[in-house]
Amino acid sequence: MSILAKHYVTTMPNGEKWSVPVNVIAIDRAEYYASQFGGDVDRSLREDTEPLFESDTYEIEDWAKNNMNWSDVEASATLAEKGTCDYQEGWVNGDAEVL
Repeated sequence: MSILAKHYVTTMPNGEKWSVPVNVIAIDRAEYYASQFGGDVDRSLREDTEPLFESDTYEIEDWAKNNMNWSDVEASATLAEKGTCDYQEGWVNGDAEVL
């Protein structure tokens, strides 16, 4: 299976896990480096980004965390696992106020 068919899954502070297609991250990187391939995004993807991501999956995380914002992937993200919350603990010990 090509690395571009896989998903990058990140855990949010509330425990939810969100899945983003690696292809979305790869295209973002390929677009950034396309100027080095005569403006050809497909060539940048095929000759540079895909081999890089295949050789070391950390490169996917590095690009996503350091070069992209949540707003760049939000439309492609899907909830993979709902977060957990101890509602009883929050109810009896959580910060509260009367508004």
